[in-house]
Amino acid sequence: MKNKVFINGRIISDGKIYDNYNLIISNDRIVEFIDETGSLTGYETIDLKGNYLCSGFIDLQIMGANGALYGGNPTPEGLDIMERALVKEGVVAFLPTISTNSLLVLKKAISIAKKYREKALGNFFGLHLEGPFISEKSRGAHPKEFIRKPSIEDIKEILNGDHDEVKMLTIAPEQFDGETLAYLDEQKIILAMGHTSATYLETINFFTGSQAVTHLFNGMPSIHHRNPGPIPAIFEKKPYTSIVADGIHVDFSIVAFAKRNLGEFLYLISDAATPCSTGIYQHKDGGNRFVTNNPDNETEVLSGSKLTMMKAIKNCVQYIGITLEEAINMATLYPSRLLGIDNEYGSIKSSKLANFVVFDHNYEIQNVYFKGVSMDV
Repeated sequence: MKNKVFINGRIISDGKIYDNYNLIISNDRIVEFIDETGSLTGYETIDLKGNYLCSGFIDLQIMGANGALYGGNPTPEGLDIMERALVKEGVVAFLPTISTNSLLVLKKAISIAKKYREKALGNFFGLHLEGPFISEKSRGAHPKEFIRKPSIEDIKEILNGDHDEVKMLTIAPEQFDGETLAYLDEQKIILAMGHTSATYLETINFFTGSQAVTHLFNGMPSIHHRNPGPIPAIFEKKPYTSIVADGIHVDFSIVAFAKRNLGEFLYLISDAATPCSTGIYQHKDGGNRFVTNNPDNETEVLSGSKLTMMKAIKNCVQYIGITLEEAINMATLYPSRLLGIDNEYGSIKSSKLANFVVFDHNYEIQNVYFKGVSMDV
């Protein structure tokens, strides 16, 4: 049966919780979202049993899942593993993230992604290149031997005519001249400031329109009263800004500080990694995080989170003081707006795609519906 009605749930959308509403879908689309019972004849009835239902999650920065680290070892099998693992976690749109690497690996990742799209499940939305045009001073776990000064020639070589597969590019804008930034802007790629050593003024000058910020506070100078750096400029200009709400990358009190300043322009990412023992990013289990070896010395450096989007939402509510409905917006509506897909994703409205996460009061996912089909979580 292709027509379904969801009843007896607490439906979260657009910053509100709706009780005693019926959600009706046909095939892969939402038909109605109403507070009237009416006749349910001809519909498959799905009793939510008091659980929450919200729009599917959107993760614009995730390096790997279920053992597949696409950025370190790009293969079509890796993308397939990520799609199928993440949809079970409620992620209906994601950008596999390729950290700073050789031009050969970047080109390979883009080429494979383009070919894979023909058989994709559909939650793979394109790539996020986190580098290689970043600041060596703020590189974190990114190996300095692959960090490059930006040039139009290098950018053309990386994209190789397949710029549609690259949806986001994290850069240190202070490394760029105006001509190179203008060329990137013409490619319709979201430019996100990250792994940067930019000054306050350089940051102010970068945000002229649709630019964004990658993992606020991580990979950038801290605030100083005589050398303010990028963070006060970000708070002033209010671009869409991602944050890793695991309490490790950023203390929960500082996530709350960012939320007070950025409001609806702060959104959640997982920045999640997965164990990997090959390539230049050999992520190891660090307990409540992932770490990798620092090539400069014998120490280990933070290299990724263990977050899921559901866990990030839970952290926002339990430890940061953000309401559940607003935390859901941060994982759905706000990233959909940045990616330009909010006409079909990000909230519960007529004609949008029937992508839902059903979860209980303990933040345990009970089921996921992807384009109207149960994923049988």
